[in-house]
Amino acid sequence: MERYKIIKEVGDGTFGSVWRALNKQTGEVVAIKKMKRKYYSWEECINLREVKSLRKMNHPNIVKLKEVIRENDIFVFCECNLYQLMKDRGKLFSEAEVRNWCFQVFQGLAYMHQRGYFHRDLKPENVLVSKDVIKIADFGLAREISSQPPYTEYVSTRWYRAPEVLLQSPMYNSAVDMWAMGAIMAELFTLRPLFPGSSEADEIYKICSIIGTQNETEWAKGLKLASAINYKFPQVS
Repeated sequence: MERYKIIKEVGDGTFGSVWRALNKQTGEVVAIKKMKRKYYSWEECINLREVKSLRKMNHPNIVKLKEVIRENDIFVFCECNLYQLMKDRGKLFSEAEVRNWCFQVFQGLAYMHQRGYFHRDLKPENVLVSKDVIKIADFGLAREISSQPPYTEYVSTRWYRAPEVLLQSPMYNSAVDMWAMGAIMAELFTLRPLFPGSSEADEIYKICSIIGTQNETEWAKGLKLASAINYKFPQVS
């Protein structure tokens, strides 16, 4: 860590905090993710899910892991995230801006999905922006598509969570990333979350109020999932 000069903290999450730093040797600005848990061996660090995922990724729209230093991951630095851009925004983004950003996210997702990974935690905070270049970040919940279910049902901030996850499905796939991206895209156009549920049940209600109540023809699997947890879809037209 002697090579890096810490500038300031730019984010704090469940598993670690993110700091802007300067590489004293090259002058490059980077983001350092400081993990909150202490790791006692190099193998533990290297086997972290986020590290394993990112070591296999090399794409302009996915944040690049430059190196791992025991307890700290060094990433390419990006200026801000989509949440910050929307939060401070006074007027709507242009269609060209939204189209450009979403195209880049979809490029990154296509690369990731083709290589057998899905993100599971896509939300505006995890989409980083720097000079109109988008990078998908935070792979702490990423899973290999070939890995064995059941998966943990608590993934992604509730507002971007796919219905099958809300209904506690033990099996899901890369489609959950596409659902999250659809919600993010709508939010970029309106500057308001599409499904701002206050609980899992309210989240499903908000979804149904927009896309309608699901039936056997439209989503038989969803009705089975709901029945398994004794949940009845709200009747909305």
